Amino acid sequence: MRRLALLLFVVCGSAPASAAFDPSMLVPEPRSVGAAGCAGEVVFHRPLRLPAAFDPGARALLDERWRGLGIPPTTVASDPDVRLKVGAGPAERYRLGIDRRGIALDAAGPEAAFDAAMTLAQLARPVPRGFSLPCVQIADEPALRWRIVSDDVSRGPLPTMRYFKERVRGLAGLKINGYSIYMEHAFADAAHPLVGAADAISPRELRELRDYAARFHVALIPEQQTFAHMHPTLRWETYAPLAELPHGWLLSPAVAGTYDYLTPLLREVVAAAGAVPFVHLGSDEPIDLGRGRSQAVVASEGLGRVFAGHVNRVEAIVKPLGVRPMIWDDAIQKDPSILALIPKSTVIVDFHYGVEKTYAGYIAPVASRGFEQMVSPGAQNWNQIFPELDVATTNIGRFVAEGRAAHVLGMFATVWHDDGESLYEATWYPLAFAAASAWQSSSVDAAAFERAFGWAFFGSDDRRWGRALAKLDAIGRRLHQGPDPDPSDYLFWSDPFDAKIGTRVRAGIDLAALRLDAESVLTDVAATPPLHPNAARVMALAARRFDALGRRVQIGAEAKDYYDDARAHAGGTADGIVYRGLNLAKYLCWELRDDLLAIEPLYRAAWNYESRPGGLGAVLTRFHLAEEDAQRDADRLNAAQREDYYRMKVLPPFEDVLRRR
Repeated sequence: MRRLALLLFVVCGSAPASAAFDPSMLVPEPRSVGAAGCAGEVVFHRPLRLPAAFDPGARALLDERWRGLGIPPTTVASDPDVRLKVGAGPAERYRLGIDRRGIALDAAGPEAAFDAAMTLAQLARPVPRGFSLPCVQIADEPALRWRIVSDDVSRGPLPTMRYFKERVRGLAGLKINGYSIYMEHAFADAAHPLVGAADAISPRELRELRDYAARFHVALIPEQQTFAHMHPTLRWETYAPLAELPHGWLLSPAVAGTYDYLTPLLREVVAAAGAVPFVHLGSDEPIDLGRGRSQAVVASEGLGRVFAGHVNRVEAIVKPLGVRPMIWDDAIQKDPSILALIPKSTVIVDFHYGVEKTYAGYIAPVASRGFEQMVSPGAQNWNQIFPELDVATTNIGRFVAEGRAAHVLGMFATVWHDDGESLYEATWYPLAFAAASAWQSSSVDAAAFERAFGWAFFGSDDRRWGRALAKLDAIGRRLHQGPDPDPSDYLFWSDPFDAKIGTRVRAGIDLAALRLDAESVLTDVAATPPLHPNAARVMALAARRFDALGRRVQIGAEAKDYYDDARAHAGGTADGIVYRGLNLAKYLCWELRDDLLAIEPLYRAAWNYESRPGGLGAVLTRFHLAEEDAQRDADRLNAAQREDYYRMKVLPPFEDVLRRR
């Protein structure tokens, strides 16, 4: 009877392993994949049975993915399908074997067992009345110990706790093991209640997020600015005396009150974050150092020594709290002598986001002086409707590869929201690419990754997801041709009747091709994927905005052309042409308005899915102003028709009507 039950529930297929399983479809791709004791696949017509000792966070993510794919959630049983062996070490090395006897999971430590479960989660494929797993032997471990994503929550988009947790789960499923929250005034510390945003992160929320992330073997790494980027604090008159320049950007190291301000702030941040491996102290872009209150001390001691002195004082605040400090590298790259003046325990985070032939010039000076460092590529999402994927993946792949070769401590990939408008849901592709680059021992194949991402992230083998992403990338490439390209957010909000911008864009960009790509993306992503449907909706929103961007530039020329044609025929002998041209120019302004009115609720919904309401008003203001401008232009054209032509048979120049002189 036991044998009969096994035959009813578990069947070993006969297809060859190579046909059933392609390791390049996993993100990250495992280090070593070999044949198992059976060929083809094992089919389960019942839920997978797990041992009681199976990692609960891993089980939660496995069930979340499988439920979305229509696979029955797991159960815990005394006769499990998974034979589990977990050591006590910190290493992430694991072996995962699947054959007729079931699943063997042998991990060096708890984090490695979690990693193995994330691989298992992607291996499962739904079949009628169950799921299948390939017969396979996997031996795997990461190339880099730390694989961290830094998330800017200070420029407008500040995640809700629900979405904070969703981010953590999404990153953990890609074997990211560190999540860093970049804060300027986003933390509500008790010592400085004036500073925190209205919906700032409370100490209780930070503790809750730390504990939640730990369930999925993700370390929460607080990142609190302590030098530049401090205008949200220094704008207050209470703290203005701490500024290097009036109500400025930089906390002055020449003012004792600077450290009176930072001490309780950092202590509360670290206390809320608890036992974390690092705290990032920022310290990037100290552009104003020596230009104001510290001018005399900088003149006496030098910029490098004053910078190092500040870093040492700030690190002295956090070191007794048992965390290791990190700082950005830009000041060090300008003046490597700083490295001789700060502790060797400082982790240097090298942030460089452009496409460069090599990044060795940033990595080598830090390594040669005995400092541990992390390479920090970027998602290329800031100031953009959608990330520049080609730039991002080239930067990530090359920079992380050189970091691996130099045996750096880890990767610190960044997401920024400089203009307060970009959406985190748009960044999953470059972040998944970064996760794969930091895990794998060799470079990620971009073409294979494009195919794999659809399955790993959206749970779909349909090629439309890769095709849609490729077309969004093609749009980004078109928009960024030439020596001095404009960010897509800037172009989207630009006045469509600004002659210099319109002429520049029309001369350098095939707007029809751009719009055709955007509209084909809308077709490709019309279906809802099994997993992460909101990310698909954000792809559609990006395509809709790209299409509107192209149309706005087209209308800038077309409306003027129709008006000028009407003006050329003014005089009373061709009224049909005149009124046709004037009406079309007005209708095109209505089209501008209506496009924005259609996009605005889609953007609002995307924002509300991710973020607290505090920063939304600033973006909606842009929608409202642009909608009002379009309506005002339509009304002015209508007035020209009624007042100037209908009554006097004359038409002023287009620019005069729209008051664009």
